[in-house]
Amino acid sequence: MENEVLEFDIGLGSGADDEDDDDADAVDIDIDDDLPSTHPLHLTTSQNSAPTSTSAPRIYLPEGDLSDLEPYEGMEFESEEAAKAFYNSYARRVGFSTRVSSSRRSRRDGAIIQRQFVCAKEGFRNLNEKRTKDREIKRPRVITRVGCKASLSVKMQDSGKWVVSSFVKEHNHELVPPDQVHCLRSHRQISGPAKTLIDTLQAAGMGPRRIMSALIKEYGGISKVGFTEVDCRNYMRNNRQRSMEGDIQLLLDYLRQMHSENPDFFYALQEDDGQFTGNVLWADPRARANYSYFGDTVTFDTTYRSNRYRLPFAPFTGVNHHGQPVLFGCAFILNETEASFVWLFQTWLTAMSGHHPLSITTDHDAVIRLAIMQVFPETRHRFCKWHIFKKCQEKLSHVLLKHPTFEAEFHKCVNLTELIEEFESCWLSLVDRYELRDHEWLQTIYSDRRQWVPVYLRDAFFAEMSITQRSDSMNSYFDGYVNASTNLNHFFKLYEKAIESRNEKEVKADYDTMNTNPVLRTPSPMEKQASGLYTRKLFVRFQEELVGTLTFMASKAEDDGESITYQVSKFGEDHKAYHVKFNVLEMKATCSCQMFEFSGLLCRHVLTVFRVTNVLTLPSRYILKRWTRNAKSNVILEERPTDIYTGYLESHTVRYNTLRHEAFKFVEEGSKSLDTYNVAMGVLQEATTRVALAKKNEGRASNVDGRNNGDSARSGIRANYTSGDHLGISDQPLSEEDMDKKIQELRDELEYTNRKCEVYRANLLSVLKDIEDHKLQLSIKVQSLKISMKDSI
Repeated sequence: MENEVLEFDIGLGSGADDEDDDDADAVDIDIDDDLPSTHPLHLTTSQNSAPTSTSAPRIYLPEGDLSDLEPYEGMEFESEEAAKAFYNSYARRVGFSTRVSSSRRSRRDGAIIQRQFVCAKEGFRNLNEKRTKDREIKRPRVITRVGCKASLSVKMQDSGKWVVSSFVKEHNHELVPPDQVHCLRSHRQISGPAKTLIDTLQAAGMGPRRIMSALIKEYGGISKVGFTEVDCRNYMRNNRQRSMEGDIQLLLDYLRQMHSENPDFFYALQEDDGQFTGNVLWADPRARANYSYFGDTVTFDTTYRSNRYRLPFAPFTGVNHHGQPVLFGCAFILNETEASFVWLFQTWLTAMSGHHPLSITTDHDAVIRLAIMQVFPETRHRFCKWHIFKKCQEKLSHVLLKHPTFEAEFHKCVNLTELIEEFESCWLSLVDRYELRDHEWLQTIYSDRRQWVPVYLRDAFFAEMSITQRSDSMNSYFDGYVNASTNLNHFFKLYEKAIESRNEKEVKADYDTMNTNPVLRTPSPMEKQASGLYTRKLFVRFQEELVGTLTFMASKAEDDGESITYQVSKFGEDHKAYHVKFNVLEMKATCSCQMFEFSGLLCRHVLTVFRVTNVLTLPSRYILKRWTRNAKSNVILEERPTDIYTGYLESHTVRYNTLRHEAFKFVEEGSKSLDTYNVAMGVLQEATTRVALAKKNEGRASNVDGRNNGDSARSGIRANYTSGDHLGISDQPLSEEDMDKKIQELRDELEYTNRKCEVYRANLLSVLKDIEDHKLQLSIKVQSLKISMKDSI
């Protein structure tokens, strides 16, 4: 067998972006060229011989497995890279990671003449480094260096070859077993074939988790893949950014064109030291107007940031008066740092005239949370519950396979618990029953429970009609348009198509609300009132609550003098009671279910109390304009007869409830003893007599006032006619009969004039309302015409 030169040309794997940064650049030290070098040793071709001295230093490959080789002093390599690759290959077999520690350069020409490769756990981290002194470390990395002395040093010979000058074999830490060595940084490398497969699967819309599953199956195990899911994710992200860089100019050209056509079209680019970071925000005039109407609650949808989508696209959305998704602006996010999200939220807030929303919903993301805390400190921040449920299927897939009932119990624990104590008890019982108390992801979402579990959020407004069911507003605005295969070239057309479709649906809902009358299911004046105020969808939802009151009963539980607390429950279900606190004088009611605070519609529990206390119409404080048909109108048209009728009902209700409230207190005090009873009965009899007398005097007072007014009018007429100042009448005084007749004529004329004024006012209101309706119908026709023209094109 002929001698073979031992050459290594194995590249070292690149580490993940989010790992420990202990692999610092090598330290270069200048030295003189005439330093002594170690005489190299060599391997002979003899199968059983040991290394011996020779005048021709060469490395020979003996028969046997290369993996049995171990570094030794005098071992020679063709190049520095070959030495580095050999030591890393040895480290992979043994179970540790390597890095370059230091190097020495020639003072004559600056060439590297000595290298030291060490175990990645060599030395200790310098916590006083300059790079950490001047800035706060928000997410400190784990400590990985433990002072390990294992190393390999090589020097370049005059011949150009590199020889091992020292080798330390011993480690001061446990080594990694073979099935985990692929996780070590220096051994993680995405090969060319693996990159090709990742590119193909990414183009097909697969995410990093599914791609890794395919690679593991293809290579026969995770240890044979050679890299981790984090490496795959980072490669896909970098791949996406590279592909976006060439297309980003298309986006900028589009935004500049839209702004030139309409100056109210807002867009902004994030720059860092004059360099474009890749982050863009824009909002068209309609989006900015929508925010002025419905900007009380906002969803920042980051669904499209995931690697399965080609676009790092994130829209700001809300809910309109029909419960439909409405757009507030859009962003492209290539740089996902905390500073970038701070810039994004601050710039979007500027586009929305600086008006902060009451609440905002985002994905469960720590970086986004930090940015929101800075920009929206007074806004209630919620993590999307449905995204967490979806994540549960990934993080707890092994539990779901083993226990099919777990998911239903998990949803029940989150959605159906009414009290915080009830949720806490249910959660602990659930994690104990399935032995998940130590599960890392469950611990994380439990620590954040106040930002996604409904029982902690019911006191804030999120414009949702149901806590247990996912509303249309929680679906992405661009569902059905932007998908995993969408690239930037096709994005703009699909973006405009989605906006047109959403606008068309809103116009259709406006038309249905204005031109069709809902079917009333009760004789309640409140239902009739609501049918003329709310949009069709919101009225149907309110109607469900109103009809639901028929199955509930309300009983007085407590009276503190200002408010009465009622216990509201279905018959025979007192253990499921809700508590409604009602202030009669202020017409203010609050329920323990907090539906009005959460959705802006009164619950059936409050409506039950209104029914039993004779409140016949909705108090104005419980009619949110954002849910009415006039939500986007600056003119609110109200019929005067309705106002008078409503005012009468409300004032009558207040008088009735106030008297009853006082009477109940009077009865309770009067019945405590015989003496108080006798006094109370005497007072009641006297009060009855005085009320009856007041009713009689009320009629007389009207007649007396009429006679007094008549006498005054009669005196004035007599004065005018006597003085002869009235045209067409002689100076002769009128008789009493003639004056009474004249007074009646003037009264009739005044009444006729008042009726004419009412008719004119009603006609004017009708005209104004017709104008508003006509404007809406024209808007519907214009939108329909635009859509038909686009379709024909």
